[in-house]
Amino acid sequence: MSALSVALSAVVGVLVGAAARPVVFARSVPSPASFRSRCPHCGHSLLDRPRPLPVSGRCPQCDGRLGPAALSAEVTMGAAFAAVAAGGAAGWLAAAQYWLAACGVALAMIDLAVQRLPDVLTVPACAGTLVLLTAATVAGEPGSLGRAAAAAAVVTASFLLLSLVAGMGLGDVKLAPAIGALLGWTSWKSVLWGTVTGFLLGLVGAVLLLASGRGRRTQLAFGPFMVIGALAVTVTVS
Repeated sequence: MSALSVALSAVVGVLVGAAARPVVFARSVPSPASFRSRCPHCGHSLLDRPRPLPVSGRCPQCDGRLGPAALSAEVTMGAAFAAVAAGGAAGWLAAAQYWLAACGVALAMIDLAVQRLPDVLTVPACAGTLVLLTAATVAGEPGSLGRAAAAAAVVTASFLLLSLVAGMGLGDVKLAPAIGALLGWTSWKSVLWGTVTGFLLGLVGAVLLLASGRGRRTQLAFGPFMVIGALAVTVTVS
């Protein structure tokens, strides 16, 4: 993959990150609340304006902090898109990788903010990934849709079991089909390494959280580790 293609993908990612910023702001609310549209500091209406949410991460009315930090959504999405481009995948598989990256970054930022993965993003992440992999099958791209579907079911069942015995969040369970399907498209080995990588990264995150002295007071957001692990493996092997 040429440096120009990676750079262009990064630019597209920055634009997608800017578009995702209002979604991250609106959905970064604790359960059972599901949506917000006003500044939590001054009540100024934010999402009914023709302009996107400011990339400064500040309310234009009171300058209070809202949503992701300045440029964080844009830079993170740009980096994720650049990584996908650097992996060299093409066609519908690449589209599935970009789709999971777009949904995954938004979900990860919400999870880090309020420790939840809302259905409004997990459902499209799963449905879109399966639709794009189906298109890859129709186009004759190398991979297996049957294995992708089976992997989605296996990973989801495993995460559901963990939610019952180890307290894993149901949001993680709802994201699991997209993770399993994308990894399963290539091989069962990818499924294994992608999920294991996510858990290893989560373990490192938990250790760092404990070392910071906040481990007993802060719930670990596992969604970001799921997304990073899956994308790292699928981009590497594609």
